[in-house]
Amino acid sequence: MTNDPYMWLENIDDEQALAWVEKRNSSTIDQIASSSEFDSLSDKIRAMLDSDDRIPGFVVHGDYLYNFWQDAVHVKGIWRRTTLEDYKQQRPDWSPLLSVDELAEQEGEEWVWKGHSILRPECDRALIHLSKGGGDAVVVREFDIERREFVEGGFYLPEAKSDVCWAGRDRLIVGTDFGPESLTDSGYPMTLRIWDRNTPLSESVEIFRGEKPDVSVGAWTDSTNGFSEYYINRSPGFFSSETYVYQSESLTQVEKPEDANAWINQKRLFLRLKTDWTFRDRSYKGGSLLVADLDEYIESREGLDVVFEPSDTSVLESWDATKNSILLSISEDVRTQAYASTKSENGWKTRRVRDTSEISTESIQSFNPNFDDRFLLSNESYLVPSTLSIGGAEEQIETLKQAPAFFDAAEFNTVQFWTTSRDGTKIPYFEIRKKNANDAGPTLLYGYGGFEISMLPLYSASVGLGWLERGGTYVVANIRGGGEFGPDWHRSALKENRHRAFDDFIAVAEDLIERGVTTSSQLGIQGGSNGGLLMGNMYTKRPDLFGAIVCQVPLLDMSRYHLLLAGASWMAEYGDPDNPEEWNFLQNYSPYHNVKRDQSYPPILITTSTRDDRVHPGHARKMVALLEELGHPVTYYENTAGGHAGSADNSQLAFMITLVYEFLWNTLSKAAQE
Repeated sequence: MTNDPYMWLENIDDEQALAWVEKRNSSTIDQIASSSEFDSLSDKIRAMLDSDDRIPGFVVHGDYLYNFWQDAVHVKGIWRRTTLEDYKQQRPDWSPLLSVDELAEQEGEEWVWKGHSILRPECDRALIHLSKGGGDAVVVREFDIERREFVEGGFYLPEAKSDVCWAGRDRLIVGTDFGPESLTDSGYPMTLRIWDRNTPLSESVEIFRGEKPDVSVGAWTDSTNGFSEYYINRSPGFFSSETYVYQSESLTQVEKPEDANAWINQKRLFLRLKTDWTFRDRSYKGGSLLVADLDEYIESREGLDVVFEPSDTSVLESWDATKNSILLSISEDVRTQAYASTKSENGWKTRRVRDTSEISTESIQSFNPNFDDRFLLSNESYLVPSTLSIGGAEEQIETLKQAPAFFDAAEFNTVQFWTTSRDGTKIPYFEIRKKNANDAGPTLLYGYGGFEISMLPLYSASVGLGWLERGGTYVVANIRGGGEFGPDWHRSALKENRHRAFDDFIAVAEDLIERGVTTSSQLGIQGGSNGGLLMGNMYTKRPDLFGAIVCQVPLLDMSRYHLLLAGASWMAEYGDPDNPEEWNFLQNYSPYHNVKRDQSYPPILITTSTRDDRVHPGHARKMVALLEELGHPVTYYENTAGGHAGSADNSQLAFMITLVYEFLWNTLSKAAQE
């Protein structure tokens, strides 16, 4: 759009823009959120989100398990800890450390918890990350864990998209907004500094500098070697990186492919390859995980071992390390199972941790990284809530917690189907439906398809309460652009090949209709962020195929996405609009530029957040304004807090979830009656 009449809506906190938002929010509440049915579902979802029977996730530091918890009493949340033995009890005795509700009230700030970093091995100090409203930018404050209070005169970083880690009791490695020429074009740190206690931040010593077009730079450290060296990551692009070891004021680059992910832990170098790599006369397959002794590798460029190598159907979804083992979550045809690998005289020996055959997602991670060989094992599926267990190399697996079922899943089945995309590629999808369902009915199809993120079988109580219990069918499409079949599956839908992700999603939708599961008028679709871009393209490319669309925190204006907030960091995924050759294909999947006045479109709900500092709310605002101008039906809601997640607490989350399901059910069930 050469002359964009709605660019003024990109001014996030402009008084006129906020008035525009408020008018549409009020209309949406009147239209959807003012009924007793809405309140009833919202209350059920809120009760589920607040339930004390949920599994409390945790991280281990020293002798304690640390957890952040939100419920009806702790709306903004409470940070707390307990011991493993106490955690095993039905109702653990949690020791409170910091109440975000009390802090917000005391300081008059809408604080949203964004995590913590604890100093090891002492485990008596923490860096607390707090956001003003839920965005990615945070304030960092030092906290005394034993005294349960912030350290007066301690480390403090003002609001920014900072990267910070401990490098000793009195030292941090910091990447933040130091002023001009300290941030990348994407708004992330471009420089790293050593910051010693009782030294002004302005006098901290720079140890690394990236470049303005980079995505970001960051650092991490390892307390097990006494913080004797620091590890630095520079990301020139979203899928490229450089890794350095900083020691005694000397910087050494680790040799690796630029698209390989590197991690250093306990003097071990881990490389996860994205593409095939030939190194020292040996070939390694893309998608493999390699490990080597760091010092040996840097000195001799030798010692790389293969811990995992993918097949046509198996892919490494995630991995972690204990003191002596490497933990692998391996997906086979989008069904994930856990493995542990240990080194022997004959190389790395990998074993299945537990036999599972159902459609589920089993993931594994270290219990107390660097300090023992225990692991945490979780397993869940679309219809079975999560089980959390603990095990070890020489220990029996013991169940710690079993999450409750929040809806009756007995009458439903999960089945994996495959369909053929436009270019002949086989595309899998999961369908959750009543066992005795024979007739076409309201169906919700979810998709994402980007950034090598896999859509795995996960339990969602909100889907059960808001959709399945009403009689709806729920479907998840495993389209290209995701990571379901490794780096190639992702790479095949980048930039000029983005249409493949759209073709895949359309193929799944058409297969559902052909199989008699649903009809076009009863088929709703949903996606957020990159999935919001997918929804925008379904809206503009195949409006005949869908009865309703939910488009959340979306990218929609692909001519300006790289100029808004973190957008510049995604050009490796989508392309550069300022490059004429790349704009030639980008404009074909920029929904904001492809809406037609004389085309009939299905009803669409577009949502975003004022405080989203990752995907600019201007995308959603401008699209809504354009649709209104052209006379197309559109419903809009912008949460004023919550960041990219769309909500800051369980009350807001319950409202946003209910809004989606009420919009879809009201629209699609009406079509079923016609």
